[in-house]
Amino acid sequence: MQQTASLAAVAAEAGVSVATASKALNDRPRVGAGTRARVVAAAERLGYVPRHGASRFRLRGTVGIIASDLSGRFALPIMMGAEDAFGLGSISLLMCDARGDAIRERHHLRALVERNVDGIIVLGSLSSPRPSLSGMFEVPLVYAYAPSDLADDTSVDASHEHAGAMAADHLVQSGATKVAVVAGDPHVRATAERSRAARRRLAEAGVEIAGGAVYAGEYSEPWGRAAARAVTERDPDVDGFLCGNDQIARGVLDALKELGRDVPGRARVIGHDNWAAMVEPARPALTSVDMNLEEIGRVSADLLLRAIDGRPEPGVHHVEPRLVVRGSTMRTG
Repeated sequence: MQQTASLAAVAAEAGVSVATASKALNDRPRVGAGTRARVVAAAERLGYVPRHGASRFRLRGTVGIIASDLSGRFALPIMMGAEDAFGLGSISLLMCDARGDAIRERHHLRALVERNVDGIIVLGSLSSPRPSLSGMFEVPLVYAYAPSDLADDTSVDASHEHAGAMAADHLVQSGATKVAVVAGDPHVRATAERSRAARRRLAEAGVEIAGGAVYAGEYSEPWGRAAARAVTERDPDVDGFLCGNDQIARGVLDALKELGRDVPGRARVIGHDNWAAMVEPARPALTSVDMNLEEIGRVSADLLLRAIDGRPEPGVHHVEPRLVVRGSTMRTG
């Protein structure tokens, strides 16, 4: 039979991407039964025959990842986790950097859709909810780290409250009796949720909070140093520092060393994020709550594949953190 239509025409007729049409015609996995039947019917109506026969036509799926900041702390490990889940070589990845610009983000979204990607992961650099993009195009979207503000979307989020509670529990277990909560930007959701959970857990354990409130500032080493000096001047008997991230914790460690306070003998210090560049070179090495960023990427990829297969799972899916204990809270050796 003479070929009268292209694969692109079949995809357009069936209302799917070229990659999805190819997978449906070649009985590839992750294509829903309804989608497969629609594509086959469209191919029959148009008289489509693969140029080299169906057994030799193998167009792999393609997904896009739009990061808000590829050079930031969170993007790379999340993308690595997603790549692992998609499988090297089995699915092509197109990565874009929006550089924190909403207009650039929408431009990348449009460009990816025009390239017939099967789905897109929208990767945020801040933990606060972000505006939904779902109404712009008919393509499956999954929001990673920064959840969508639309409940019907699919988002994968870190469990910041659990992280704060975990850090507080560990300080209590390591012997702290008066803890300073040194947080970052108070307008960031992670700051509020970690700090709130930590304060609640410390209160339940009967542990005093130094200064009676959270010391909020910015996510930086200078802020950590300044906060540690202010706390120790006001509460000389403070013996625990629960820090909003590892940069703050490194600053706290530096200030305590300058003040001649032994860590962990006289004060214990814990951070968040388990950033290797911060925690491993610290002296002592820094205990931190790992937010499992690679797992966020893996879960995001799995949920995107399910959505592409016609089995979306809307709502916010949480990935639990894990505690990594080092010398800043427990003596080793």
